[in-house]
Amino acid sequence: MSFFEELNRRNVIKVAVFYVVASWLLLQVAELLFDALDLPGSWLRLVLALLILGLPLVVIFAWVFELTPEGVKREKEVDRSQSITHETGKRINVVIVTLLVVAIAMLGLDRLVPETVHVTQEASTESEMAGAPAQSIAVLPFADLSPGGDQEYFSDGIAEEILNVLVRIDGLKVASRTTSWGFKGQEALGIPQIADKMNVRHVLEGSVRKSGDKVRVTAQLIDATTDQHLWSETFDRQLTTESIFAIQDEIAGAIAEQLGLLIDPGTTKPLHRGDTDNIDAYEVYLEAWQLFVERRSLRRAVELFERAVGTDPGFARAWSGLAATYQISPGWGITDRDYAALARSAAETAIGLNPELSMPYAVLAAIEGNGADVDYEQVLQYFDDALQRDSKNMTAYLWRMIAYLDLGYFDRADRDGQRCLEIDPAYDICRSFLALSALYAGDFDRALAIHREAMQRGFFGNAFAFMFLYAATGEEDKVLIATASNNASLGVNAATPYEYRAYVDPAFDYEAEKIGLELAYLPAGEEQPAWGAPNADYLFLYRRYDEIVGDGVQYWWFPYPEHFRNSAARKRMMNKVGMPGYWRKHGFPPQCRAVGDDDFECE
Repeated sequence: MSFFEELNRRNVIKVAVFYVVASWLLLQVAELLFDALDLPGSWLRLVLALLILGLPLVVIFAWVFELTPEGVKREKEVDRSQSITHETGKRINVVIVTLLVVAIAMLGLDRLVPETVHVTQEASTESEMAGAPAQSIAVLPFADLSPGGDQEYFSDGIAEEILNVLVRIDGLKVASRTTSWGFKGQEALGIPQIADKMNVRHVLEGSVRKSGDKVRVTAQLIDATTDQHLWSETFDRQLTTESIFAIQDEIAGAIAEQLGLLIDPGTTKPLHRGDTDNIDAYEVYLEAWQLFVERRSLRRAVELFERAVGTDPGFARAWSGLAATYQISPGWGITDRDYAALARSAAETAIGLNPELSMPYAVLAAIEGNGADVDYEQVLQYFDDALQRDSKNMTAYLWRMIAYLDLGYFDRADRDGQRCLEIDPAYDICRSFLALSALYAGDFDRALAIHREAMQRGFFGNAFAFMFLYAATGEEDKVLIATASNNASLGVNAATPYEYRAYVDPAFDYEAEKIGLELAYLPAGEEQPAWGAPNADYLFLYRRYDEIVGDGVQYWWFPYPEHFRNSAARKRMMNKVGMPGYWRKHGFPPQCRAVGDDDFECE
């Protein structure tokens, strides 16, 4: 008997055919199941690999073993006269024919149905991205692939620098850093879902590997509607600022080309003008900037910025970052130096090195807007200068919004808040001040809705003004819960009864409660109150209005408590910061009017 005849007698060929057909059907079922469960495509490839590896094993098994009425035995142990391989072969034929019928039916359905299914799936994807402009992109934080895994600030910084270049390309909608970085660590969601949440059509992702004096930057541009790469490239360069800037520009140019946009060769010049050729200064700057934008370890950020400008005194953007960090430091409890003077000096130095930078003008505006007798003309001019240089400077919009709130121009403040959120819907501090603007304007329903949205998104800023609204409208439980939880976090639970009564009882008398109240703010082991007298909100809550020095909170526009709005302290505060003088020259807000030549009144 020939070898082929022996293969046929032992049903090896039939078993192989059966295995191939059954494997094909199994793959079709697996594909449907994996799609339904949203499992990775790699799992299906693993199933295919296992099935391929299984074929030779099945063939060997069919050759070596035989099915008998007593069960499976080794072929050499079976008497040929007692063999039932012929009957087994017939049964296998029946099974193969059945499987082939099923396979043919599935192929027929695949020809008739899938066009509709494909269109539906494609339409679904297009529908999800329908609101995303074709020329829109988000830059995700780049992965740190450095050997020590300790260069995240550098990889984040490179990604943000590329984002800053892309923002300057006309016709390209770029998701803000705040929005994009919100998906850090959520890569498992998948590019299509991440892009859909940011309402962009394209996503740029990548990695940075820095080792010694070498750097490798890899970038991939992905079309989120298909989850396919449109462009990818790896850049291996010497670690110099010149090569880093060149990589950023090349990536931006490649993206513009892929999206059919023209990029002005001078687009990045304002960004890089006055930059550094000192790689040490640049690395320190990137680390400091990440701390600043995330509002983490601001003392460390100041130290790093100071080191950057010390290493290269001509590094304009480092001076700008230093100025901004100096400016916000007192608001974060850092008061060991005259940060206003330091911020002014750093901002002026940055402008001297690169007048096209936007942030230094915003810093100067914020400095001028603090304290007594504010020159609001100069403040608003500085903000105009900042936004003229960068129309997407959210910090400038936010700070100008606060200046408009000071002056009582709630409609202008509202517009700046809306513009800020158009640029970056995730910049919740703008949402918080937008709620405050509606509150001051007397639109309580809208104010509460926006304030609630900000809190639901995890931002609890500007809650103080709303506490008085809750108290005045009878929602005293909200006041109690918020007060108790805040004091618990500060470790001053004994202060809760005093604060609660100060909010809800118009007859609360600070002097009568003074001794017990001040003791309540003395946590164990501390000599100073946890939230006490130096804090303007503390002074306002306990009606010590004459002790309040202007600190950027617009108490004079609080709708409640009524006893403050009718007090002389309110007008004194407004006069102290210089609002009436600006109004007489540029127009009173709708809720105020002039009284004679040197007085005014506000509703």
